[in-house]
Amino acid sequence: MTPAELIHYLEECRALAAAEIRRIIPADQRSGAALYQLMLDYPLREAKGLRPALCIATCRALGGKLESVVRSAAVLELYHNAFLIHDDIEDESLMRRGGMTLHRAHGVPIAVNVGDAMLALSLQPLLDNIGVIGLGPSLRVLQAVARMTRESVEGQAIELDWVRREVWDLSDDDYIHMVEQKTCWYSFITPVVLGAITARLEPVRTERLSEFARRLGVAFQIQDDVLNLAGDVGEYGKEIGGDLWEGKRTLMLLHMMRHATPEERAEAARILSLARPRGTEGEPAVPPVIDATLARLVDRGELTTAGRDQVCAAVEEAHRGGDTVKTTEQVRFLQELIARYDSIEHARAVARAWVEEAQRALDACKGWLLPSAHRDLLEALVSYVFERVR
Repeated sequence: MTPAELIHYLEECRALAAAEIRRIIPADQRSGAALYQLMLDYPLREAKGLRPALCIATCRALGGKLESVVRSAAVLELYHNAFLIHDDIEDESLMRRGGMTLHRAHGVPIAVNVGDAMLALSLQPLLDNIGVIGLGPSLRVLQAVARMTRESVEGQAIELDWVRREVWDLSDDDYIHMVEQKTCWYSFITPVVLGAITARLEPVRTERLSEFARRLGVAFQIQDDVLNLAGDVGEYGKEIGGDLWEGKRTLMLLHMMRHATPEERAEAARILSLARPRGTEGEPAVPPVIDATLARLVDRGELTTAGRDQVCAAVEEAHRGGDTVKTTEQVRFLQELIARYDSIEHARAVARAWVEEAQRALDACKGWLLPSAHRDLLEALVSYVFERVR
């Protein structure tokens, strides 16, 4: 499969999932603008469509029908985007898929409620599966989704606890265990497992396919972390360097902390313990709820644009004062340490090893995956990740 064919397959699956999501979300005018329209914000932004593609390709490569799997693929996208909304709030992220995060655009309370609503609406479509794939497979799908949600929130809890307790004495294995729970289950393992269930694959072979997905997921997340430091915003879709501003434990940062001198490590830990400013250079450092309120006042003609700018400037000055938040110079210091100790190359090497394991795991499954564009998609995803970590 060529890169162009890979992109086309991903886009087709993303479009199928988006169309199903539109059917799932109620057309309720009473709550539309405040809830249901906002639920379409993240799902309709430009994205890879990786999860629905994995789910659909696995099902079709095993001889399953599209109508058997598309509802489950859409539910995965609902979960994914709900998690993204909540993650962005927890991380105080500024950008998502090339645009402003939902909580910055509409305020934290509205964003939380939109994420909660996505999770709430994901249950009925899974029950509706009974009429399409039968009771037994539908219950197995529900069981897999239940496992996915538990693993994901446990992984997120591990990472948040590391940040809260300022834990830095962590190995690569600690990071990988966290990633397996936080990312692999909902982004790779469960999409593949749902595809296998809807195609009625026996459990032993489903488990072997899930091992392929787990290994590919670890490699993909490491590569995503590398892009956060070494990519460009057009390719990455989020702010470059955001993980350093947020103090996230990534493979590169942990490697650097293990190899830095005691003095460098102490200074890096001090910087990483600081909060991130509310905004970046050139952007008002205004809390989302205040920003949204000011925008409404301007829209109603109760505040001039110049007046809003003055309020934003005053709030920015207050939030940037003192030594309680990170500065651009401090983040640059962290980047220099990561470069000094070749931590990005270390991460790429680890990712390459996981990609190679993923390829071996997929090769072991080829005997019962039908030769098709759908099997080619699984192969192409391995090549895609490998090329990006070279």
